[in-house]
Amino acid sequence: MDENQKFSGLSLFSSLKPLSPFPFSLSPFPFPLFPFPFPLFPFPFPLSPTPHSLPMKSRWWIYQQERFPVFKHGLLIAAFSSAAVSYSFLLRDRLGSQSLLRSPGSLLIAFVILFLFFLQLRIADEFKDYKEDCRYRPYRPVPRGLIALWELGIVAIAAGVIQFGLALSMGMPMVLLLVGIWGYIGLMSAEFFVPRWLKAHPIAYLLTHALVTPLIALYGTACDWLAVGSSFPSEILYFLLVSLLGSIVFEVGRKIHQPQDEEPGVQSYSSLWGHQRAATVWLALVLGLALTVLTAVMPLQFLAPTLLALLVLMTVSILVTWQFLFRPSANKRLSFETMSGVWLLVGYSWVGIIPLLIQEITSLK
Repeated sequence: MDENQKFSGLSLFSSLKPLSPFPFSLSPFPFPLFPFPFPLFPFPFPLSPTPHSLPMKSRWWIYQQERFPVFKHGLLIAAFSSAAVSYSFLLRDRLGSQSLLRSPGSLLIAFVILFLFFLQLRIADEFKDYKEDCRYRPYRPVPRGLIALWELGIVAIAAGVIQFGLALSMGMPMVLLLVGIWGYIGLMSAEFFVPRWLKAHPIAYLLTHALVTPLIALYGTACDWLAVGSSFPSEILYFLLVSLLGSIVFEVGRKIHQPQDEEPGVQSYSSLWGHQRAATVWLALVLGLALTVLTAVMPLQFLAPTLLALLVLMTVSILVTWQFLFRPSANKRLSFETMSGVWLLVGYSWVGIIPLLIQEITSLK
């Protein structure tokens, strides 16, 4: 049985139209099970994958290498989720009378749920950008037939089931917050029902899509304060702002290229704003992120060591910007994307992880 015959049953359901106000559904039933951003039925894309000779394990390994490097992203997400839980814990336990590391359940749950959020965001982008990728980026795994969209949809739903189970173990408020974030991811996938307007206004596009990061950060902090029934610490707003600026820094940084590296039909901030302006904007955003991190650590009384670390990082960022503008043929290992990742890793470490470790070590004495 060939692949097209194999999935003909699924293709039959793709012709069904839901009687639902939502533009997506998990099933052929006339109502959505969740406001989920990954449609299985009705399916707007071909369900049958291009036949591929590689074994399934190899296909998924290649996919994660190219589109969602598990270890690279896992490190950043671990720092992000740990900082979220740690920051909330430190705000609640200002006297240092408790130990988070002796009961690391909230850290582990936050990491798994947040990791799966970012995986779902990647999969949502694969659906959203499918037609554009087929036209301008046919070398990517989905357009070239390495992985089919229906396979990614199943992975996203399986991830959602895991998230739902973990959220339920922490209480119904965590489930409601989870569904709310799924809803926002769904709106992002539909480009807020104004795709042409957002395409014509890249700043609005950047901001509306960056807002999902502080929502995910809020969920990470809620794995501490909400899960234990505590009230919302107002200083967490500083952490949410750090996550918002960090998201914007990373998004802008990964879309700044030298002229010879620009791809036809692929929008970048360097092609949109010009290379000098894009690099300057990134540097200004990095400075804003540094100031926000310093503001966030003030309630933790951890200002001086954080300031020293950020001064070193700011100096390196200035050198990277200077090299990009005036010595473009020099060593490219320290790209804007790499530096943005370093900023996230260092920023989250100093906001929550390092202060928590110092408190834990001090409490052992």
